[in-house]
Amino acid sequence: MSTGKMHADEAAIDEALVRRLVDAQFPAWSGLPVERVDSAGTSNAMYRLGADMVVRLPRVAGSAEDVEREHRWLPRLAPALPVAIPVPLGKGAPGEGFPYSWSVFRWLDGATPEPGRPLAEPVLFAKDVAAFLAALREVDAAGAPAAYRSDPLAGRDAETRATLARVRGTVDERATTAVWEAALDAPAWGRPAVWVHGDLQPGNVLAERGRLAAVIDFGCMGAGDPAVDLISAWYLMDAEAREAFRAELGRAADDAMWARGRGWALTIALMELAYYRETNPVMAGIARRVVERLTESGA
Repeated sequence: MSTGKMHADEAAIDEALVRRLVDAQFPAWSGLPVERVDSAGTSNAMYRLGADMVVRLPRVAGSAEDVEREHRWLPRLAPALPVAIPVPLGKGAPGEGFPYSWSVFRWLDGATPEPGRPLAEPVLFAKDVAAFLAALREVDAAGAPAAYRSDPLAGRDAETRATLARVRGTVDERATTAVWEAALDAPAWGRPAVWVHGDLQPGNVLAERGRLAAVIDFGCMGAGDPAVDLISAWYLMDAEAREAFRAELGRAADDAMWARGRGWALTIALMELAYYRETNPVMAGIARRVVERLTESGA
């Protein structure tokens, strides 16, 4: 896992800072131990607070913008979803030299899937993810903010092709381009935007005994094309599980949406591969495997 800085403008965060922030702003919790949570996450640093809580601090200004959104919307989404999601317990203010708002959440048990280590129940896990997405899409999206990834894929064309050029030699350029162009050719989502998570990657789900136990990190959430959440098919699933996932979704994952989902997975993975090759090898490795899955025959 990466322990150093991944962004040029990343805030300095360590255990001592978390201790000072908690002591100053939440004195009722000042006696609880603070321990860094080992994570390959790129947007937030996490520190366990006692046995039942976790402190989450944005690494950069862009992630700090998610704090208000999470505190407003997560309590509204949680009752409608079939698995646990983060429950905000406190919102901290900038202080002690740290420039951003930050959060304390309820600790959720489970482990993030490890790259290269299959889950014990991959097909059941895939069906759990499908059930989560079906429930999320049913939540009333009136008043919801636009999802972080709510733009049409066509708007990402130039950047995606430029990024592909940056990783030339690392991926199969011809097959990757074919996946991308098929996604651009797919019919657009023509219905009202629905709630999406927007970033269903290994670091943002928790599993227990091979099943989905919780979904975390909703910083990208909002209203958008549900195809963006199909990235989970290539980020979280092997071929057999992916087939079960699509079957479970049924008509909610028609050919057009599946093609757009592949496009979303590809553009995200390419940009992660290019950006994190030196600073976060775990994230870069996951991204490379996603591109490989997308370009495999029958993917």
